[in-house]
Amino acid sequence: MGASTPKALIGVIDDDEMVRDSLKVLLETREYAVADFSSGSEFLNRPSHDDMACLVLDVHMPEMTGLDLLQRLRHGGDKVPVVMITGRSDPQIKAQAKSLGAVATLDKPVAFTALFQAIEQALNS
Repeated sequence: MGASTPKALIGVIDDDEMVRDSLKVLLETREYAVADFSSGSEFLNRPSHDDMACLVLDVHMPEMTGLDLLQRLRHGGDKVPVVMITGRSDPQIKAQAKSLGAVATLDKPVAFTALFQAIEQALNS
């Protein structure tokens, strides 16, 4: 039997290597293809983002926060669905993420069922 084709390419952007690796393994168990990036700048330096079906984006990162990256993507006309994750639950951050079109903002440690539900919602939006 051959391997099944991945469902979609999910971009994971988080400065914490352990979080990136954990999310990558977790998403791959659901047959998603995953491209991971340690910063917003690394993601933006990628030649194209057109193949990304969804981004899982950390809010708190050095240099460029997840909200800064999301705002930059939106101002550039990129409508890729985004699920934000944060280690600091803050209603203002969640409101700002929502105003920029984030599908959801989830608190770390991320509940896997909530993450999968948010990604499925993002992919179906």
